[in-house]
Amino acid sequence: MRALVTGGGGFLGGAIVRRLRDRGDTVRSFSRQRYTALDELGVEQMQGDIADADAVDRAIPGCDVVFHVAAKAGVWGPAREYHLANVVGTENVIAACRKHGVGRLVFTSSPSVVATGHDIEGGDESLPYPRRYLADYPRTKAAAERLVLAANGPDLATVSLRPHLIWGPGDNHLIPRLIGRARAGRLRQIGEGTNRADVTYVDNAAAAHLLAADRLSPGSPIAGKAYFISDGAPVQVWPFINRILALAGLPPVTRRVPLAVAYAAGAVLEATYKLLGRSEQPPMTRFVAVQLATSHWFDISAARRELGYEPVVSTGEGLKRLAQWLASGAA
Repeated sequence: MRALVTGGGGFLGGAIVRRLRDRGDTVRSFSRQRYTALDELGVEQMQGDIADADAVDRAIPGCDVVFHVAAKAGVWGPAREYHLANVVGTENVIAACRKHGVGRLVFTSSPSVVATGHDIEGGDESLPYPRRYLADYPRTKAAAERLVLAANGPDLATVSLRPHLIWGPGDNHLIPRLIGRARAGRLRQIGEGTNRADVTYVDNAAAAHLLAADRLSPGSPIAGKAYFISDGAPVQVWPFINRILALAGLPPVTRRVPLAVAYAAGAVLEATYKLLGRSEQPPMTRFVAVQLATSHWFDISAARRELGYEPVVSTGEGLKRLAQWLASGAA
């Protein structure tokens, strides 16, 4: 098929591109910059801002399916930037799909769209969107997901995937941030340390996207639905973090901060940074405190049953591959 991947030069987007090319699909990438690795794969590249409707419109003609992966991630930054990238960008993708007769749209969402700040253990797709969010990322991703699912119809079939904490070799966000904070002596265990969370090895997340695209068509059973995606076995958050740190040659995190203290500190720091107009992320935010101290893992039965999804790379195998990547000095 002829596929467009928005954010094709990113961590997950790149993994999706590689899988598509491996099976012989024609791929076009839409990103802010050009990537040598995509040139080597024979991928057509178009540059632009996802919030620029004209740029998005130029990227979509001739495609059968769009994987909309591009987004502004993270937990800190101007609300307007999150809105433009995640909400306006998604509006632009939907409009261009409709204009150019693209029949399938696979959207990369996040489990944080249903995060309440409390434990979620074995939650499924019936979980509602909360009334308020602790950060602009989940708030705008939820708004974008709603747009995507509402756009599903006879001419454009849509599906939303919610992979949780994507990790693995090539990660340019989660793992480097953990390692960087640990090396700087700024990483603390938040809460009791018994909480569990889902993680999703990057190749598993990419495979889920292709499975969804292959099963998606107007009126198909998966059209207009959202699915949680993970490695299928939640991990204890802090032992998992310590295993990653050990692979990087760093000692485990032993100093602990109660959730209530970290949450209060996050609230104060957020207010202070906003008042001072500081652009860098505070050492702690309310959203980060809650994510590190609560359980958030989900039932992926629907993805297994309706997408045919099965995590191929186990957490143990993923850690072996991660160790090799860290040892190579690529991180």
